Amino acid sequence: MTPWVYIPQLLATGITMGAIYALVALGFVTIVRASQILNFAQGEFVMLGGVLTFFFITGAGFSYPVAALVAVISVVIIGFLLHLLVVYPLRKASALIVLMATLGASIVLSNTSALLFGTLPKTLPSFSGEQPLEIGGVLIAPQSLWVLGATFFLLLVLHLLARRTLLGKAMEASSTDPLGADLAGISRNLMVFFAFGVSAGMGSIAGVLVTPLFYTSYSAGTLLGLKGFIAAVLGGWGKNSGAILGGFALGIVESLSVAFIPAGYKDGVAFVILLLILYFRPKGILGSPFIDSRRW
Repeated sequence: MTPWVYIPQLLATGITMGAIYALVALGFVTIVRASQILNFAQGEFVMLGGVLTFFFITGAGFSYPVAALVAVISVVIIGFLLHLLVVYPLRKASALIVLMATLGASIVLSNTSALLFGTLPKTLPSFSGEQPLEIGGVLIAPQSLWVLGATFFLLLVLHLLARRTLLGKAMEASSTDPLGADLAGISRNLMVFFAFGVSAGMGSIAGVLVTPLFYTSYSAGTLLGLKGFIAAVLGGWGKNSGAILGGFALGIVESLSVAFIPAGYKDGVAFVILLLILYFRPKGILGSPFIDSRRW
């Protein structure tokens, strides 16, 4: 059969993967907008969301909703601790040093997860059953609809946070106009603290949503984090809409590539896209500027 026959099904799969990448990219962008630094532990927030939910169900006997809620709260606390213990002490260091510190933190988190919860892959039951929906000959897992719905819901929440609340406006002001934020009495360090919590929360929610679709383990966050970063670069830094656009574009292109190249090379497509976007359009599709020299 010609590869074109599989395009609709691959497109549906790509949209689901794109939503996952978009959620991770939103976490990156949230911290960049507040502090103009990169957090390469973002993928570990996703991994911990799924792993902790599994642990609280199987190890602590919590119901599914309670386990997911406790897992998200736990990861938010981990995000706060990451800021307090790793990022805040380096507030006067260069952006590269902070980036390397968050990369080291991601290794610590993944290995700690392996030590505490084991290395075997883990999964969760689907929210709405396992029976796929058939739409126009395309099979769609019900969990995929939860992922899509959560992506756009969180995008709406972030938009309302940034535009309708003093906290959101203060977080953005601390990055875009540090001097003005200081004159207005805004604590930039506190805004970065909150940004890490929000980012960790989004990552953990993504982990809870994606684990019923794909197995998770202590090492799952690394690749997800890298692809979320690529999605943010592709869409353009500084805009939530860029993270969404980049995530869906990456997921669709990556999924469609399976029709024309061996599936084992699929993950390499994301890195080829990263090289191309950095070479031809480093500001991303929406043309948003990246981190500048101003520090928080």
